[in-house]
Amino acid sequence: MERGRSAVASGTGTVDRMSDDDLVDLPATEQRDLLARREVSARELTEVHLARVELVDRVVNAVVTRCPEMAQERADALDEHLARTGQPVGPLHGLPVVHKDLADTAGVRTTYGSPIFADHVPRVDALVVARMKADGTVMLGKSNTPEFGAGSHTFNPVFGLTRNPWDPTRSCGGSSGGAAVAVACGMAALADGSDLGGSLRNPPAFCGVVGLRPSIGRVPETGPMATRVRLPVAGPIARTVADTALLLASLAGPHCHAPGGLPEPGSTFAPPLEPVTERLRVAMSPDLGDLPVHRDIRAVFARLTPVLEQLGWSVEDDCPPLDGADRAFEVIRSWYSASRAQAFTNAQRAMIKPVLAAEHDAGRARTATELAVAFTTETRLVNAAVAFFERYDLFVCPATQVPAFPVEQEYVTEIEGHPMASYIEWMRVCSRLTLLGLPALSLPIGFTVEGLPVGVQLVARHGADRFVLRAGAMLEAALGLPRRPPIEALAARAS
Repeated sequence: MERGRSAVASGTGTVDRMSDDDLVDLPATEQRDLLARREVSARELTEVHLARVELVDRVVNAVVTRCPEMAQERADALDEHLARTGQPVGPLHGLPVVHKDLADTAGVRTTYGSPIFADHVPRVDALVVARMKADGTVMLGKSNTPEFGAGSHTFNPVFGLTRNPWDPTRSCGGSSGGAAVAVACGMAALADGSDLGGSLRNPPAFCGVVGLRPSIGRVPETGPMATRVRLPVAGPIARTVADTALLLASLAGPHCHAPGGLPEPGSTFAPPLEPVTERLRVAMSPDLGDLPVHRDIRAVFARLTPVLEQLGWSVEDDCPPLDGADRAFEVIRSWYSASRAQAFTNAQRAMIKPVLAAEHDAGRARTATELAVAFTTETRLVNAAVAFFERYDLFVCPATQVPAFPVEQEYVTEIEGHPMASYIEWMRVCSRLTLLGLPALSLPIGFTVEGLPVGVQLVARHGADRFVLRAGAMLEAALGLPRRPPIEALAARAS
């Protein structure tokens, strides 16, 4: 269906008429500008996004709890506010979003991907949800996640499997898999996600979009263990780096119940992102020194060096010290996971997927000495990273060790002949960097010969979130990659 509008600027030029498909595929920053100029209403933008959900989600299964009536009422209220006051509610006014099903949403079912919470309806919004709502978003629904966010393949017994929009026979990653798919398919302008071992980096890499694991403390963590564990963070998923910055500006900023938070206000990170003018010193590693990496990932990654050099950046082969990172991460992760599950009854524990139940058992068996060694290792590696980023401005490495794998697999069991001993071992290219607490931007850099997206991580010193976004925007522009998966093919499969 065509809608006639006045001429509007798009990424490819100026057009006099814009279809619904054109509108939902615009970057969030451009959708926001159309809303601000009143060339589209929040209600209209909501309707076209809901239509895209209806068109393709039967195939990909990303938006698993939907609230269309609530979304329409919210959009109408935003339009009325703008007409009455002449001012938007906030910088995200009218933008349709989905919230990860690990984030509590008041009055809307939040299952955490677990049958234990299949009928759970929270009374209070999570902080990320509350901040996005305060800035004017329209919630379309909840995005799918693996059970309790465990693992980088999005499936659970409540909602089933979420599929990759570039090839529905492949995984979309996880645990923010539904969020990455929803954004890639134009079912949402923006989505929040969270990351413990790679969940803001792996799914965007598999789905050809952008994700940012912010610096520890950048997005406040207010959970019961927030002052003790540095691994989990919330952050943005979007189609472009500028869109990622737009959402980070809403999520970031200090909070009274997060005493370890960073002090900069969220507005610090808002677009536009000015280019970096100095000659950057870049360290690159295809494998963090010793990890098995699929040959297709290595091939695409190898083509990145000349692009960086064309930007005027100096490139060296180097990697931060990471000795002991795997053991430290796995000890802290299992202890943290088991601690969160300690209130479960035996009957509830029996409902949890086996790999997660085994992790809980391992976590409960951890000794004080094991934890002390793990936290000491974490501190040593964080200090080593400080020294590393005195020599370099940016570290670049793959965001995944494999391309998107077949959906029939629960997890990757081998890479280039190297067996993986657990359901998280194949994610070490992300989990090792988690331990450092640094900002890591997951950015698409190309495609395999099978047409599957490949992503990299751009990592900078702690606190340099805006810098890594600025560098990422420059690389994104230099690459000029297509971002839209084959929506028509998905729609044909759904019909």
